[in-house]
Amino acid sequence: MRFRTLLFLLLAIQIGAASFAAADTSRETVSAPSVPILLYHRFGPTVADGMTITTPVFESHLRYLKDNGYTVIPLRRLVDWYLKKGPPPPPKSVVIVEDDAHKSVYTDMLPLAKKYRVPVTVFIYPSAISNAKYAMTWDQLRELKKSGLFDFQSHTYWHPNFKKDRKKMQPAEFEKSVDMQLMKSKARIEKELGVKVDMLAWPFGIYDDYLLKKAAGAGYIATFTIERRHATAGESVTKLPRYLLINADQGKAFVQILAGTAPKRNIVY
Repeated sequence: MRFRTLLFLLLAIQIGAASFAAADTSRETVSAPSVPILLYHRFGPTVADGMTITTPVFESHLRYLKDNGYTVIPLRRLVDWYLKKGPPPPPKSVVIVEDDAHKSVYTDMLPLAKKYRVPVTVFIYPSAISNAKYAMTWDQLRELKKSGLFDFQSHTYWHPNFKKDRKKMQPAEFEKSVDMQLMKSKARIEKELGVKVDMLAWPFGIYDDYLLKKAAGAGYIATFTIERRHATAGESVTKLPRYLLINADQGKAFVQILAGTAPKRNIVY
């Protein structure tokens, strides 16, 4: 009898330990999210260039997310978690962003964002707005803002290639140019749209320690690259990765991106 009682006690201890370990693992999973940031550029009925995703393919992405239990969260919520200002994102969280404020964001993306009720952050370079034929106008951006689904952040002032600029400019000239690109963009977007601009997407994904320091000095609390992986707990909020999507990222390829198993790809921006 004593041996049997002792055996029961040992089994109970083992079960309790296993339960505690499982609970602890569960807590780790909750506190350490892995979130894909999906980056789009432009939309249309056909693939006009390497950055165009057809509007039906974009809708297929949103439909898949909805049908398979994903939660599209605002980019701000993810950044707040990194800054310890908010709770971790829920399981199966996804973030949707767009670079350049292309006019198809207004014609194609806005109706689908409304249909599926998903938040989007648009990274703007203001020199194109209300100027370039391919870009939205400030009034169109204000309409996006009224939907309550769109946030607006900086993509510098005119989308420079900092790597090329550094080679052709003197150090003082380069520093002045960087300061202008970072600060003028921020000021213009805040003035036109009445939003807080403190996040930056690096043009062409180009950044280094010098540029990161400059961005922090200009008031940016988070910056974003085009490195093709999930944003995990171990990332620095100063260089969060994003998946630059192309039209081929549909069906199985899109599922692989969400799972974090997509093959590496050399991006030609």
